[in-house]
Amino acid sequence: MDRMHRRTFMGQSAAGLGVFGLGTTMARIARADEEPLYKISLAEWSLHKAINGGEREHLDFARDAKQEFGIDAVEYVNQFFMDKAEDQAYIAEMKKRADDHGVHSLLIMIDREGRLGDPDANERQKAVENHYKWVNAAKSLGCHSIRVNAASSGSYEDQQKWAAEGLRKLSEFAGEHGLNVIVENHGGLSSNGEWLASVIRRVDLPNCGTLPDFGNFRVAEGNWYDRYQGVKELMPFAKAVSAKSHSFDEHGNETQTDYERMMKIVLGAGYHGYVGIEYEGSELSEPEGILATKRLLEHVREKFS
Repeated sequence: MDRMHRRTFMGQSAAGLGVFGLGTTMARIARADEEPLYKISLAEWSLHKAINGGEREHLDFARDAKQEFGIDAVEYVNQFFMDKAEDQAYIAEMKKRADDHGVHSLLIMIDREGRLGDPDANERQKAVENHYKWVNAAKSLGCHSIRVNAASSGSYEDQQKWAAEGLRKLSEFAGEHGLNVIVENHGGLSSNGEWLASVIRRVDLPNCGTLPDFGNFRVAEGNWYDRYQGVKELMPFAKAVSAKSHSFDEHGNETQTDYERMMKIVLGAGYHGYVGIEYEGSELSEPEGILATKRLLEHVREKFS
């Protein structure tokens, strides 16, 4: 566990202190070495239109993050190299390109590998095993985590049980490789903060945590969970944070999420790790949206410091 992760883990134990105020109280939680309250990373999904459209290459993502956006930490998306997880030469090339540009590879976001909370035991086990190759790839890249989904079906309680079972099995495997398994609120009951927090508590392994996303709280059609409450419930288990953005007003504020309010919750939980930009809007181009989100995160960080 590196220095940043030790600090994040220790900080999480202070979650019970509640939300910090502004001014000297917030500044007091900065480290003695004057590191920032949080660092900024870039989620590859922010460029999904350009990558899927052939305008950008996945292998250039780390370079683009550093040279175009001034960001030195990245979060990969497996959909952009779906058939390369076991291609050691390809993974080595990804690592080399990141290293060449001084970019940290933080995690891989995993989708389309089955439901870890599938009601069918065989399908659930298959989904667990489908993730093994991504654990190995993440390990080779130097990541600290893979991000997974806790998809299931059935009653509230049954989904808790099945999701926890699948996550525990995968987390045990990942733990043998020194990696975390982190769950994003990503639709269905996983977008219910209380439900997902209860699943993580049920797994009860130190390397199984959460990746709270500021915007993914749509439980079902017409049913949205309160995003601030959800993030507050998920932060005690957070090993990464996703700053979802869509559109901005004339003052540079995100129109759907109050970033100052949200980052008070994040910092109030004792979290000082990376906050990942995940722009999904259409009013700005992907590069413009990334930079707008970055400016907002920097503005909030400066204000709180």
